[in-house]
Amino acid sequence: MSIASADPIDPILCVRGVSKTYAGGVTALQHIDLDIQRGEIFALLGPNGAGKTTLIGLICGLVNASAGSVLADGHDIVRDFRAARAAIGLVPQELHTDSFESVWATVCFSRGLFGKPPAPAYLEQVLRNLSLWDKRNARIMTLSGGMKRRVLIAKALAHEPKILFLDEPSAGVDVELRHDMWRMVRELRARGTTIILTTHYIEEAEQMADRIGVIRRGELIVVEDKQALMRKLGKKQLTLTLQHPLPALPAALAAWPLELAEDGLSLVYTFDTQREDTGIPSLMRALAEHGIDFKDLRSSESSLEDIFVSLVHQTPEVAA
Repeated sequence: MSIASADPIDPILCVRGVSKTYAGGVTALQHIDLDIQRGEIFALLGPNGAGKTTLIGLICGLVNASAGSVLADGHDIVRDFRAARAAIGLVPQELHTDSFESVWATVCFSRGLFGKPPAPAYLEQVLRNLSLWDKRNARIMTLSGGMKRRVLIAKALAHEPKILFLDEPSAGVDVELRHDMWRMVRELRARGTTIILTTHYIEEAEQMADRIGVIRRGELIVVEDKQALMRKLGKKQLTLTLQHPLPALPAALAAWPLELAEDGLSLVYTFDTQREDTGIPSLMRALAEHGIDFKDLRSSESSLEDIFVSLVHQTPEVAA
C-alpha cells in the first residue's frame, strides 16, 4: 500500500528522485520524492537502518547522493551549497561538541560560521529557552549528557535557520529536557520555522506532527497528513464483556471479525472507520439471536504506533 499526499503549494524543501548506494553496494535510499511545506512539523518514522539518518545527512550536505536533487529554500544543495546550508539547522543524534569551549563561545562561533552578525540578545533567548543561560560560561566538557544535548540544539538554532532537523532529539534525555524541547518546537513553528524530526517516541510524533512519513528499507512508503493517515489506516475495536463465558465462538458467527478472549469472557469486534456501515447494529442482533448477553462494552481505536508497526511489518508486495 502506498499513500502519497498532494504536492504542497509552497514547499520549502523539495527532494526529487534521491537515491544513495554506497561503494560496497549497499543501497540506503531508493528514489525518494518528498515535499516539506513551510512552517510544518514533519515526522519521519522508520525502524533502525531504514534510511532516516542517511536522508537527513544527504539533505544537509553531509552525504552525497547517487542520484536525484534537493532544493532547500529554493537553493540546490550541490550547486548553491552555502545558501542551502544556511537555511538548515541540524541537531544530530551523536553528542559531538567542542569540549573545551564554553557554551557561549560555541553558539557564537556557530552563528559566525554562517556569516551572521553578532546577536547577543537572540542567542541569550535561545539559551534561556533551553535552560542553558546559567551554564553559558561553563565548559561543555563539564556538562551532563542532557545539557550537552541542549547545547547541540542551541548550536543548530544559532544562525536562525528556516529549516530545523531534529534527528532522534529525545534519545537518552530526561523528561524535563523533552518537555522543554517540545515547547520550544511549538514556539519555533509558531514563528514560521519548518521542523523535520525523527523519533522513536511515536507518541511524540502523534502529538506534535502535522504530517507523517514512514521509511522502510530505504523507501518512503507513506507520506500523509497525520489525521488523514489515522483515518485511512486506523481501525476501531468494540470490546464486549460477556455475562457468561463462552467455550468457543459459535459457528454461526464465524464470518464476523470477532475474537474471543482466552478466558471466554470478552469478544473483540474490529471494524473499518471509513465504512458507513460499521456492522455494529447487525452484530448486536446476531448476538441476541444466539443468546449471548454482555454487561459492558467499550470502544478504542488505533494509535499512530499501531499503524506504524503494521506498516513496517508488511511485506513489500503489500505495502507497494
